[in-house]
Amino acid sequence: MSTTDILLWGVLPYVTLAVLIGGTVWRYRYDQFGWTTRSSQLYESRLLRIGSPLFHFGILVVIVGHVIGLVVPESWTSAAGLSEGAYHVQAIALGTVAGLCTLVGIGILIYRRRTTGPVFMATTRNDKAMYAVLLAALVAGLATTLAGSGAVGEQHNYRETVSPWFRSLFVLRPDIEAMAEAPFSFHLHTLIGLLLFALWPFTRLVHAFTAPVGYLLRPYVLYRSRTAAPARTPRRGWEGRPGDYPESTTGAGAPYSGTPEGGPRWPRNRSRH
Repeated sequence: MSTTDILLWGVLPYVTLAVLIGGTVWRYRYDQFGWTTRSSQLYESRLLRIGSPLFHFGILVVIVGHVIGLVVPESWTSAAGLSEGAYHVQAIALGTVAGLCTLVGIGILIYRRRTTGPVFMATTRNDKAMYAVLLAALVAGLATTLAGSGAVGEQHNYRETVSPWFRSLFVLRPDIEAMAEAPFSFHLHTLIGLLLFALWPFTRLVHAFTAPVGYLLRPYVLYRSRTAAPARTPRRGWEGRPGDYPESTTGAGAPYSGTPEGGPRWPRNRSRH
C-alpha cells in the first residue's frame, strides 16, 4: 500500500464529502436565488422534450444500480437466491441500457445548448465544467461496465474490491488495500465520480437536493380573466361612491344632509389670522 493509495482512497473521499456538505450548506445559505436549474424551456422545447426525459430516467436507474452494487453485500444477494452470474447479467443489461439512455440524453442536451443561441448565451463556466465531468463519468462508467463483465479485457468482480472499500468509508475505516486491487478503469471512474461530487454544490446539479414540499402548502394561484374590465365613471375627490350615504326619508329622494351617524352637519370653525 503506497502513499498514493492512502491519499486517493483514504483521504480524498473524506475531502470530497466535506466539500459536498460544506458547499451545499454555503450555497443554501448565501445563494438561495441561484438554487435552481435555470430552465431554458422558453428558448427551445423540441429537443428538451426528448433529451431531458432520457437523461433523468436513465440517471435514476444508474443511481439505483450503483446503490445496490455498492451498498448491498454480495452475501445478501446470494442468501436471497440470486447467483453471482445472474446478478452480473441483469446488472450489465440494465446498466448498459440505462447508461446509453443517459449518454444519449446528455448528448442531446449538450447539442441543444451549443446550437441554440439564447441557451448557449445563458451557459456559465460552471455549466460547461459540469457537463464535461458528467459526460466523462458516464463514458467511464460504461467502459467500466464492459471491462468488469469481461466483454473487454479480463473479468473483474467489483463487489469484492470496490464495494467493501465504499462501505468501509462510512465506518471511518477505509479498506484501502481492497480498492488498490481494483483495475485502473474502476480507479478512473471513481476519481471522476469524486470530482463530480466536489463540483456538485457549485453547479445547477444542486437542485437534485430540493423537494417541492412547499408546493403542497402554497396559497392558491389567482387567474384573472383576459376580458376587459368595465370602465369606471370618473368622479371628483370629494364625491363619495354610490351608496356611501343613506338617502333622506323626508325629501323626495334628496340626499341626506347630515353625517352618516345621523347627527347634523356643522360647519367647520375656520379662524382668520
